[in-house]
Amino acid sequence: MSEYWDTYLGANLADVDPDIERIIALEKERQARRIILIPSASIAPAPVRAALGSVFNNIYAEGYPPLRMTRDDEELLLDMGHQLAYYRRYADRRFYKGADYVHFVETLAQRRCAACMANERVSAEDIYVNVQPLSGAAANLAVYDALLEPGDTLMGMDLFQGGHLSHGSEFNISGRRYRVVSYGVDLKGQLDYGRIMEQALAERPQIIIAGYTSYPWAPDWSKFREIADACGAYLMADIAHPAGMVAAGAYPSPVGLADVITFTTHKTMAGPRGAVILTTDQDIAQDIDMAVFPGAQGGPHTNKFAAMAVAFQIAQTDAFKRMMHRVTENAQTLAASLQKRGLGLAYGGTDTHLLLIDLRSIETPTGEPLRGEMAVRIMELAGLIANKNTIPGDELTALASGVRLGTPWVTQRGMGAAEMEAIADAIAGC
Repeated sequence: MSEYWDTYLGANLADVDPDIERIIALEKERQARRIILIPSASIAPAPVRAALGSVFNNIYAEGYPPLRMTRDDEELLLDMGHQLAYYRRYADRRFYKGADYVHFVETLAQRRCAACMANERVSAEDIYVNVQPLSGAAANLAVYDALLEPGDTLMGMDLFQGGHLSHGSEFNISGRRYRVVSYGVDLKGQLDYGRIMEQALAERPQIIIAGYTSYPWAPDWSKFREIADACGAYLMADIAHPAGMVAAGAYPSPVGLADVITFTTHKTMAGPRGAVILTTDQDIAQDIDMAVFPGAQGGPHTNKFAAMAVAFQIAQTDAFKRMMHRVTENAQTLAASLQKRGLGLAYGGTDTHLLLIDLRSIETPTGEPLRGEMAVRIMELAGLIANKNTIPGDELTALASGVRLGTPWVTQRGMGAAEMEAIADAIAGC
């Protein structure tokens, strides 16, 4: 009779569950054979995936690393003898023992993240980082819980014009717990900062959210800072999409201007699926830590800390930074190529990693409008993977008139201007 420990602990996946092994192989083939144009998708490098699948998956570590470790530079942090001597002599902030090495991977992720996001306004030492949120939406909700009371006013971009569900949509808890004021774009598809200022002064929100899921232009963080100051609001920057580009200097940074920054680690940062909250205010940092744990979560995913640390290490390299600049160049080339072929773009273009086709610019044989769902299904048959998206003028998500495209994945695969022209040809030919 075989025992569990002999049979499974060191076994191969193919021997234990050939069905899952086969599905993984099929998914690997699908990713290799398709042109993936979803702007929120990227390829996690093999070292990131190796760390994610490491033995840190086995560890429970409620709480946070010792405060002393979070402020040490990386050289001192990696002095194992020094750090473990402290750990074994003094209490830490965990509710479980056996977290000796979890402290290292979590604080490495924090310090490397701070190094990625430091700029001429703020040094890495002045950035407080929480890497425990399980997703971008969870990170946003933790910020609201830390800074707001139920019924307070939250101001974010309208869902139909580029905002995210967690920015106050009626379908999300953020739209039910708080009073929501939405801003949008002008007739040219651009943010009207004067109008946003008027709204903010009239509505007096406690928090203003800038940062978007389908608006293709980088915001002016300084103008949002002025608006927040004018009405006494916190400014929150949600850079879930462009975080990797911010780290590379390919997108303007809100660090040092926004009170709080949130982002996911699996989009342009090309890391594991998780999220980060940053602030330069120590008091806000403490409130956020409490809002994440014990406020909303229990044990963190410690294997993600290791994978995040690897991703943030890669994000500091010149190769990563060059690639992120190429992402924006490819998006602009793809946008121009689509327009050249007669396809209209919502918002008029892009200066980021994403763009949206306005399907209302396409005449159909029946005169019936082509909707986003049908368009992306047709594209998928041609091996082009995108997603439907609402654009200004839409009233129902089910009848979205846009197709959202992005260039991170194809850029990671080495594609450039010539391939963007070919992709535009393929899309137009659908």
